[in-house]
Amino acid sequence: MLRATRSGIRRSPRETVWALQDLDLEVNQGEIFGIIGGNGAGKTTLLKLLARITEPTKGYAEIHGRLGSLLEVGTGFHPELTGRENIYLSGVIMGMKRQEINSRFDEIVGFAEISRFLDTPVKRYSSGMYVRLAFAVAAHLEPEVLLVDEVLAVGDLMFQRKCLGKMGAVAKEGRTVLFVSHNMAAVQALCGKGLLLEQGRCREVGPVEDVVHTYVRNLYDQSAEARSHFPVSSSRFPIAIDDCLVRIEPNGKGGSRLTIELVLSSQEQMRNVGVGVRISSINGTLIALLGPPVANFYVEELQGETRCFFVCEEVDRYLAGGDYVIGVWAARPNVEYLVRVDEAAIVTIPPRDVFSSGTHFDALRYGTVPLPLTFSLEDAESDARASSAPGT
Repeated sequence: MLRATRSGIRRSPRETVWALQDLDLEVNQGEIFGIIGGNGAGKTTLLKLLARITEPTKGYAEIHGRLGSLLEVGTGFHPELTGRENIYLSGVIMGMKRQEINSRFDEIVGFAEISRFLDTPVKRYSSGMYVRLAFAVAAHLEPEVLLVDEVLAVGDLMFQRKCLGKMGAVAKEGRTVLFVSHNMAAVQALCGKGLLLEQGRCREVGPVEDVVHTYVRNLYDQSAEARSHFPVSSSRFPIAIDDCLVRIEPNGKGGSRLTIELVLSSQEQMRNVGVGVRISSINGTLIALLGPPVANFYVEELQGETRCFFVCEEVDRYLAGGDYVIGVWAARPNVEYLVRVDEAAIVTIPPRDVFSSGTHFDALRYGTVPLPLTFSLEDAESDARASSAPGT
């Protein structure tokens, strides 16, 4: 239904937008629980409900235990107070006595690595320094429940690793962590279970590997229409990728053969064109970049249309079962790309019992590379007797 306004512009009636709706969730003590979803899915709203920053319109959010939260840069600290004063202020807000805060003060400062600026007002801190101190306070004042939003992305790489390790240690002590992040690798490495939110509703809850896979695969499917359609031409060079065909088929030996057919064309004669393939996991992690200079894949003379074939006879011996994104490119080796398509196709490799253990090796649970390790045992007592025998 539409309605008219004074200006004559017809607008739709006001609609109620629910940030969260029909969400029924329980997180147990000692769990590290990941919450993922696109922007606007309701992740931060959920944490704000749990932190009592926002009251739910309907329903309730219940937490048992003392709560520590790190929701966004600027939350929880008084900008005019120094780092030292804000540590004590945060502890008091959490209901701690001064003696308890004193016992953890040096550990907090050491973790944050900002002792030089401890007596500087936090309004003069960089965002990275602010997050360092905020996380150190939230994690070391021993809350039973710790809420962590995407703010860790502000810190440098080493501090992010340090924070992830600390959250793991917190969970081992029997405390609970709810972790919101767009870093799927961090979510999978840290969390045991996860929640996928989509437009404020629960899309999936369960083992974090399954939840992350659903989210990333859904993103890939949604972007299919937006990805480049063939042919893909270069804006600077007379070359194009006309098509890329990817097939997985039985190889007749109990395994799977991967075939990638790349169709190139050029309006002019080109010599020594390097061609290659990029294989990535579904969440964007690079698995292999195959082509010049590491491999001698060249089209010596290109004019008109040329078909290039890349074949791996037993791909499931080198890659675990799962979804992979195939990219293709043509380049002047060690100089520049002539034309490239990073998401030319997606392929599913069937899982295989690589180690004859009765369990199929799949990328979601065991990683992407089924490394052919061997295993053996050695009798330490036999070695000791052998070394003490005459003539040794």
